[in-house]
Amino acid sequence: MSNNTTGLSGPTRLQPPNNCQNLRRLDRFLRYNYLRGAFKPACNISITFTDGKNRKQVPVKKDNGQMVMNPLFHSQETIAGNVCIEPYQGKKVEHNGVKVELLGQIEMYFDRGNFYDFTSLVRELDVPGEIYENKAYPFEFPTVEMPYETYNGVNVRLRYLIMFVFGIISETILNFASFVFVIFRYVLKVTVTRGYAGSIVEYQDFVVRNYSPLPPINNSIKMEVGIEDCLHIEFEYNKSKYHLKDVILGKVYFLLVRIKIKNMDLEIRRRESTGAGANTHVETETLAKFELMDGAPVRGESIPVRLFLTPYDLTPTHKNINNKFSVKYYLNLVLVDEEDRRYFKQQEITLYRLKDESS
Repeated sequence: MSNNTTGLSGPTRLQPPNNCQNLRRLDRFLRYNYLRGAFKPACNISITFTDGKNRKQVPVKKDNGQMVMNPLFHSQETIAGNVCIEPYQGKKVEHNGVKVELLGQIEMYFDRGNFYDFTSLVRELDVPGEIYENKAYPFEFPTVEMPYETYNGVNVRLRYLIMFVFGIISETILNFASFVFVIFRYVLKVTVTRGYAGSIVEYQDFVVRNYSPLPPINNSIKMEVGIEDCLHIEFEYNKSKYHLKDVILGKVYFLLVRIKIKNMDLEIRRRESTGAGANTHVETETLAKFELMDGAPVRGESIPVRLFLTPYDLTPTHKNINNKFSVKYYLNLVLVDEEDRRYFKQQEITLYRLKDESS
């Protein structure tokens, strides 16, 4: 007698009908789109300066290399404008207060994300409440002390900005469900930090440039250098302090020439120092290279120097700004012989911005 049995691998799973699958897909689709809409910002925020259309604009290079135009201010000027909040259609914004800040910041590129504030002013614009329609808030910072110029260097950036702080308690989609999250701040650099959906960042910095008077003492630079029994030269520059639109005048006098010189150049170098002690970073850039002589000089020959500073991207000299960085400039005299050996001598100069300059 044989006993035939059929082996079962497990309980049979019933497949849901196609309409159930479609309902699940539709449910996921609706949930995804609702959450995506809920995480969108509740409003649009814009900041404008009162005299922004009439104020001079200067080009500033962004991190991505693009040039943008920013308004120009000077120390002791009044900075005023308006903050406009525009709720998106069908939304209201419940907030826990509105304030605007004026900041002066230094950022080290090797320490990105950490900002050192040397200027910080705050204005409270509104108490906690709700916003249903477009609302504008005027602000004013009178006679602001801005001691340092805007600067964008190799390893450091000094900038001024308006920061709009808008504390969101919740946003409600009218006639629908509500979702709660937090927005920490808008910075101009405008930064909107939201608890669950990342950040929205917009930048609209302003530029600060400060003028200096003519220096009461401006000595010439005169020096003799050389290689014993081979080369002996004397160079002279008419001043040691130059404004950004100035002209460097001078001469190079050859007292002894026993080396076959091929050419002679004058360079403008910028040396940027950031940090302190073991953490000091030094970057040197050659901003200009001007040929003074092509060919071999003879003993007793005098080569004139005339170098216009206007075409070059120069800034004033910065000395120990907020104990964070310094910027110095040097004139570098370079001689090259026929074997491409280089002989050079550099001398520090001071650059400043004169009040009657167009920039």
